[in-house]
Amino acid sequence: MLEYSDTELLKLFRNEDSKSYAFNLLVRQYQKILYWHIRKIVINHEDTNDILQETFLKIWFGLEKFRADSKLYTWMYRIATNEALSFLKQKRRKYLLPIVDVEKSMMNSLESDAFFEGDEMQKIFQLAILKLPQKQRLVFNMKYFDEMKYEDMSKILNTSVGALKASYHHAVKKIKLFLESD
Repeated sequence: MLEYSDTELLKLFRNEDSKSYAFNLLVRQYQKILYWHIRKIVINHEDTNDILQETFLKIWFGLEKFRADSKLYTWMYRIATNEALSFLKQKRRKYLLPIVDVEKSMMNSLESDAFFEGDEMQKIFQLAILKLPQKQRLVFNMKYFDEMKYEDMSKILNTSVGALKASYHHAVKKIKLFLESD
């Protein structure tokens, strides 16, 4: 599939005749990467699909006002991140669960997930990541799996680069400790 630049997509979207076409291109271009970003946050496949749909709805309605102060990619990542975190917060409130129980539920979901295609070592690695505090887990996933630059993460998470580097460092240390003790 041919990839379009942010500028090309926005230009097509702002033209009334090609608005739907442009949005379809945008969805095809970013759907997979946003899916996996959300999936690493909420773990469950069905929840991820629901959140992804909500994310693209927010993108559709917000794209008209997008000023291009940041990259389109980071703007969409921020929406996806906020939607996923809001989902987890609602889940905790709905079931009156402390964060520990939500994480335990996510671990159980990972262990029984028919869509998980990893071997036993990958599952242990994912469980180690799930043990991290939410912010460290987010930063670790974005840096390790998505190979995102700290500057882009800073815009998405609204946090300083130094704090992100510290979070990543702490996350790596905790994961190593978990893997060594397992």
